[in-house]
Amino acid sequence: MKEILGSREDQPCAGAAPRFLPAADGALVVELGAEIDAAVNAQIIALATAVERAAVPGITEIVPTYRSLLLRYEPRLIRGVALETLLRGMLDDLPEGEGVGRRWSIPVVYGGAVGQDLDEMARMKQMTVQQVIQLHAAADYRVFMVGFAPGFAYLGGLDKALHTPRLAKPRQYVPAGGIGIGGQQASVNSVAGPSGWRFIGWTPVRVFDPTRAEPFLLRAGDRLRFAPIDAATGESLAARDRAGEQIIRPEVQP
Repeated sequence: MKEILGSREDQPCAGAAPRFLPAADGALVVELGAEIDAAVNAQIIALATAVERAAVPGITEIVPTYRSLLLRYEPRLIRGVALETLLRGMLDDLPEGEGVGRRWSIPVVYGGAVGQDLDEMARMKQMTVQQVIQLHAAADYRVFMVGFAPGFAYLGGLDKALHTPRLAKPRQYVPAGGIGIGGQQASVNSVAGPSGWRFIGWTPVRVFDPTRAEPFLLRAGDRLRFAPIDAATGESLAARDRAGEQIIRPEVQP
């Protein structure tokens, strides 16, 4: 999938990648592309992994995005110029195969109160409800980045036939677990809150749980599919989750 990003912060690189951009006194951004592209994203994640493994003194936060990596650092311990030199060296020596994450199967109850846009989506696309579900569940999704809200994963891979503009007027409340579509992206609501995305179902899987050892279920580079289940199975899984049981595990580890 390749598409030029259109938001203000995602304007195309002016020069050839990589491009290094200071971000205030204690942060540096390295851009590796101007498009939504799985290969560029994999390189970003591989670079983030290399930086994490190197445990460079002074780096306080590592934030991979679609096509760039933000590094926050403590200027008293490392300077921006030195960090850029270090990153250039890492880019020249990234191992192949890095940037590929785990694979998950996320159970989804389509429709219902949370999936209130499912019928409207079917009318808009001139499909049956079942055709919408089949297309949504047949895609292989990639976690391009995590952000916006704790544990919220931006998912690429949505079938073009399901690309749909966001609502003109956002809803004030959508529960955690809502399965959303926003433009060309898909999502699983990590926390309850307002949203302008369209929602076609819900999952009992909690992608954000602050009580877990690893609060964010999904990482950048992970892959997933959605698996349709009926409402009774969904409620049963939700009850097991509330009881403290881990209801899903990665199907494939990198």
